[in-house]
Amino acid sequence: MDIGIEAPTATDAMIDEAIALVRGARVAVLTGAGVSTDSGIPDYRGEGAPVRTPMTVQTFLASEHARKRYWAGSHLGWRNFGAAQPNRGHLALAQLERAGNVAGVITQNVDGLHRRAGSRHVVELHGSMDRVVCLQCGQHYARQAIADELETLNPSIDLSTAIRPAPDGDVEVDDVDAMVIPACTVCGGVLKPDVVFFGEFVPITTFQAAAALVTSSDVLLVAGSSLVVNSGIRLIEQARRRKLPIVVVNRGVTRGDSRAAVKIDAGASETLVAFADALTGTGALAHRGV
Repeated sequence: MDIGIEAPTATDAMIDEAIALVRGARVAVLTGAGVSTDSGIPDYRGEGAPVRTPMTVQTFLASEHARKRYWAGSHLGWRNFGAAQPNRGHLALAQLERAGNVAGVITQNVDGLHRRAGSRHVVELHGSMDRVVCLQCGQHYARQAIADELETLNPSIDLSTAIRPAPDGDVEVDDVDAMVIPACTVCGGVLKPDVVFFGEFVPITTFQAAAALVTSSDVLLVAGSSLVVNSGIRLIEQARRRKLPIVVVNRGVTRGDSRAAVKIDAGASETLVAFADALTGTGALAHRGV
């Protein structure tokens, strides 16, 4: 009896089936929060994720108090985002794009990690936290510049201690009304991170770019998304209508499982690395030090 060789698992078989499906194909990739959890960014809906009460665009626009509270909490979140680094899954997708296997990445994430990993064709469905936009004149700013301004405008508030995590995953801010939030330097308008809030729609041109990537591809690969957000499921439906094979990689159930040619119940990072190793050369990522 051989004891030194592990028998292939059901997951291994699914990965092999998916690799055979995407080999030689033009692949569009749709990613969700599960791709970034290995970078230390929490998943919104995965098992064990805290319950969050998201800021809606209606609340943000209606109340200066709400905007101050949002910017205080967002400042804490930006620190975490700024410290996060691309993980093996992000790097694997960038490598697959360079090798010609992946046509582009559509992401529901706002952390900018696909771009930082080296992916060149990235459609950020919900925007990116590293940009800030004026809601009045449309002027854009680098997020770090606004973060620095927030610190400058509030020299008497230690934002590292005034902002505390709450049990429900939200934040509590001591004396939020004492905070001063930056305004647009061009017109004095309200600033907002360049992301899609709850209650907002994905910009038409952004969704069209995502849809064009799907419709020009041979396979749609979904990684790390439960597909609860409507923009993701709309892209799944586009692929289904065009009879494109759909591969879903996610821990747990997704809304796309019934439409998938292959469903892999596994982590995104290790699965994407397996794809990259098989399609571009075994152990390729190891040579990049990851």
